Amino acid sequence: MTSWIKIPENSDFPLQNIPFGIAKSGETISPATRIGNTVIMLSALADYGFFDILDLDDLSIFYQPVLNDIAALSRQQRVNIRERLSVLFSDTCDELKQHTEAHSAACFNSNDIEMLLPVHIGDYTDFYSSIEHATNVGVMFRDPDNALLPNWRYLPVGYHGRSSSIVVSGTDIHRPKGQTRPDDNLPPVFGPSKQVDFELEMGFITSGSTKLGDSITAKDAEDHIFGMVLFNDLSARDIQRWEYVPLGPFLSKSFGSVVSPWIVTLEALEPFRVEGPKQEPAVFPYLQTSGKRNIDVSLEVYLQPQHGEENLICRSNFRHMYWNMSQQLAHQTVAGCNINPGDLYASGTISGPTHNSFGSMLELAWKGTRPIQLLDDTQRTFVLDNDTLIIRGFAQKNGLRIGFGECVTKILPAK
Repeated sequence: MTSWIKIPENSDFPLQNIPFGIAKSGETISPATRIGNTVIMLSALADYGFFDILDLDDLSIFYQPVLNDIAALSRQQRVNIRERLSVLFSDTCDELKQHTEAHSAACFNSNDIEMLLPVHIGDYTDFYSSIEHATNVGVMFRDPDNALLPNWRYLPVGYHGRSSSIVVSGTDIHRPKGQTRPDDNLPPVFGPSKQVDFELEMGFITSGSTKLGDSITAKDAEDHIFGMVLFNDLSARDIQRWEYVPLGPFLSKSFGSVVSPWIVTLEALEPFRVEGPKQEPAVFPYLQTSGKRNIDVSLEVYLQPQHGEENLICRSNFRHMYWNMSQQLAHQTVAGCNINPGDLYASGTISGPTHNSFGSMLELAWKGTRPIQLLDDTQRTFVLDNDTLIIRGFAQKNGLRIGFGECVTKILPAK
């Protein structure tokens, strides 16, 4: 399929993508999609009746400041919206192209649009599902011969994070303050973290609700997933190391996490499915899946100093995940936890098998012992004030590229 909208070469947003986001133009805030460098306001299309033929009980979903109501639709209804948009912007359809008034009201250059947080995130879970990352951390901080904890291969390890501090790409984050213990022989000290780190992650957004006490099987989990985003789960390693025993991270993971603005649907990512790693020992029945449940998404992390250029410091892939999204959601709900539209579930740091595919500064600089050399001849072991972190991700196969755009944040000095 091709579009009558001009799409730059290697764009993340061909007609086959049709992601969902929340866009702001002037005082107007609207659900939106994107084709090439054109952002399309769905509220304007609804104004002119372009969604009237869909089997939707309530068209107010196209006028909300978040996507939760669209996420709450059935999977088939969401597919129907995407297919309708694909038809409207196909070069074989003149219905919208020749309606100059509607076209002008709906279509904007992406440079003229502010993207907002796409959903109201009621709950947020962060998993720990990359075996390469978990092994690296275990080698660094525990016994290299027993890097993985005994439970790791039996269940998707996760914790309940702080949803209020999740922000959209382009939001700057202040360096956190807290207690650290740099010398194990001395009492702890208080002050700004000296070990701020990025964590390369992807996340999925849930769709419909479930009742407390119910659970979702791994087999059916994808019916409850609205789509995927890029995610930078910022971490303060020195604060975390002191606080995490016995209940896990707290201040070290709640000072800011950054999500990309466009939610890419599983339908758009269908051509890029791959087999996941072989899981040994065999998982419990409630975690068993069949078919290709991992997705081949190339991921890149760039670090840009305040007065310098972008430095590619990591190149990884979402296909490396040991525990897939279906297993994560099945485990989240197996004890009876209920879910709601707009909940966010993050993958945990995505590391690959090679050094340049490690998904955090902690691993790339190996706990500060192997500084990363930048193009301006400076070095990094962790993120410095006024460094900008950029995550990009895309799936590509047989000439088709489906991307996520960017997930960007600058680390500002502590307040």
